[in-house]
Amino acid sequence: MAKVITAQNFDAEVLKSEKPVLVDFWATWCGPCMRQGPIVEALAEEGYAVGKVDVDQEPGLAQQFQVMSIPTLIIFKDGREVNRLVGLTPKEKLKSLLD
Repeated sequence: MAKVITAQNFDAEVLKSEKPVLVDFWATWCGPCMRQGPIVEALAEEGYAVGKVDVDQEPGLAQQFQVMSIPTLIIFKDGREVNRLVGLTPKEKLKSLLD
């Protein structure tokens, strides 16, 4: 299951992670986010490091990372953003970026 990422656990769960982390910025009212959700959860089930940021609950994180549209998927590696995808993204593309 994807971890819920908040401002309180962002550093520990994302920036200090030993492996690449996919962070899904989403909201409950966003149709494309609801279609992206099962893809993100499937990656978590396969052992990838995955976190979800509800932009309504964590507007500060959304602002910090300049998330203007959702879903926005950001891959962090070694504490830095290395990829950003906006919109519905296929599982295979995400896997290739995480591997």
